[in-house]
Formats: sequence, C-alpha cells, structure tokens
Amino acid sequence: MKKRQVSLKDIANEVGVSIATVSYVLSDRKDSRVSEAMAKKIKEVAKTLNYQPNKIAQSLKSGKTNTIGLIVADISNPFFANIARIIEDEATKLNYTVIFGSSDEKAEKSLHLIDFLSSRQVDGFIIVPSEGTDNQIIQLKQQNIPLVLIDRYFPNISTNHVIIDNFEASGKIVNELIASGYKRIGMIAYSNPLFHMRERIRGYQETIQNHFGNNISPNLVEIDFNDSRKQVCTAIDGLLAGENPIDAIFFATNTLAILGLKYIDELSLRVPDDIAIVSFDEGEAFDFYYCPLTHIRQPLDEIGKKAVQVLTQQITQPDMGEKQICLKADLIKGKSSIRR
Repeated sequence: MKKRQVSLKDIANEVGVSIATVSYVLSDRKDSRVSEAMAKKIKEVAKTLNYQPNKIAQSLKSGKTNTIGLIVADISNPFFANIARIIEDEATKLNYTVIFGSSDEKAEKSLHLIDFLSSRQVDGFIIVPSEGTDNQIIQLKQQNIPLVLIDRYFPNISTNHVIIDNFEASGKIVNELIASGYKRIGMIAYSNPLFHMRERIRGYQETIQNHFGNNISPNLVEIDFNDSRKQVCTAIDGLLAGENPIDAIFFATNTLAILGLKYIDELSLRVPDDIAIVSFDEGEAFDFYYCPLTHIRQPLDEIGKKAVQVLTQQITQPDMGEKQICLKADLIKGKSSIRR
C-alpha cells in the first residue's frame, strides 16, 4: 500500500500553528512575520516527517519548472558526455535540473526530443544542433522559448550561442604540421553543411593555400557520418596511394581520429615515423595510444558554464538581448606531429 504523502496540514497539526504559517515558512519568505524560533521548529518537523513539496503545484504557481532540456549530438562521444556533465553540475548550482537526450545526428530524433521536453515544460533548451534542424530552432524562437546553441550554430539564424573559433583552431593545428616540416597534408572530415565543420575545412584549406600557393593543393576527403568506419579506411587508402602520398593526416573530429588510428595500426604504419597524425578535439582513447597525439582542446568547462549562465539569465530576464560567445581553443602538442 502506497504511503500517504505528508502535507502542510500534518506539519501544522504537529507544531500547533496554521497551515498558512507553515506554508509561509517553507516557501522561504524573508520578512519577520514568523519568529526565528518558530520557523526553525517548523523546518525541523518538516524534515522529521520527510515532507516533500509538491513540485507540480509550485511550477503552476511560478510558471517555472526549474528544468533545462539538453540535446547533444551523440552522448556516446566523450566530448558530448563531458560537456553534458559540466552543464548538469553548473545547472545544479543554480537549482536547475537537466533532462537530456541524444539526437544521434538525426533531425527527426532531435524534433522528437524537443517535443518531448517541451511537453515536460522545461524552462529552456541547450542544444547541439544537427544537420537539418534549423527550422526546429526557428520554431523555438517563434514560441519565445529560451535557448542556447553550443558547439555549432546557424549563421543565418540569430540565437544565443557559445562556440569556439573553428577556423582559427583548424589553421593553428595545420600550421603546427607545416612548422614541423610536413607539406603533403591530408584532411578527413564529415560531409555535412554544418557551420563548425565547414569552418574547420576552410581553416585547413586556407592555411595550405597561404603557405604553398598553387604548388601544393589541399587533399580533402569528406565522408558520411552513417558509414564512417568503412569510409575512413577507404579515405586513408586513397590518401596513401599514388606517386606523392600524404605525409600527415588531420582528422576533423576525435571519433574520426580513433577510427583512423585503428586502421593505421592495421596497415602497420608507425606514428609519426611513417605518418603524422593530428586531431580536432581530444579523446580518452588517446591516453592509451603509444604516441601522444597533437590535438585541439576545446574549453569544455567554459562552454558548459557560459551556456548555463546565458540560458538561466534569459529565463529570468526574457528581455535580455541575445549573446553570441566565441571562445579560443588550445593547441596541445604531442609526439604525433614531430618530424623524425
């Protein structure tokens, strides 16, 4: 048999005061209507009886549920798992609960998550948008639902966002390869129109062009996210073929780098003796690789904390102007890009 939930009336009867007085104290009103001693006694009795406030009633009264909807692209990717944890921790400090889901880079699943979370009346969204979700973002804006995009955004849609300068970071890591003496640098990236990926590709292409002009052309291979394992192998085979095989590979994401490193080991190639490897983003698997990888490290703590701060400010101050925050990423030098 289900145990009856303790009510304000139960506490009032135990203490010997009115229900209104109990409600007044437990809602943390700050004026001097109730003495400190009485307020302390009411709270002690509430704790002893294991009183749990009615969250539904509270949200109906305030119009807020103190929940945030978080949608990431792929929760199995350590990058998104880590940023979800940072967002959850930061939201907890501000008395918000985070409900999250993974879109798996699919627009239809993203829409399902938005509908589900909206039905739970979340106060706002933090979203890593997937390809084809621009109309979903527009609809949220039209409904005046607070939202912040992270990691990626749509340049043609004005929204709050917290991102990094992907173009600058991509150029930085390619410059590191060139400074180490590498010239025939290939890049493997995902084939999609999302702005962050196009900026990483642009940073690679323009850095090659600026250093070598028409003497050496960029060697870019774009692959499908849904067939990445097979296509990474094919891409590496292609980059290594011919009279002038590449001497370095730049992987546009950590997941691509992990797939690539596995295949490079199958080919019995040594890093960096036979080929240099660099990656955008880090991965926990990199720690177990025999050669420390040169990579771009994104400021996850700052991204997560600023996203929560911007969203909660917009929830409490709906007229607050939009904030577009672009952060710098760090180049972490490993042995994988050292010329032997």
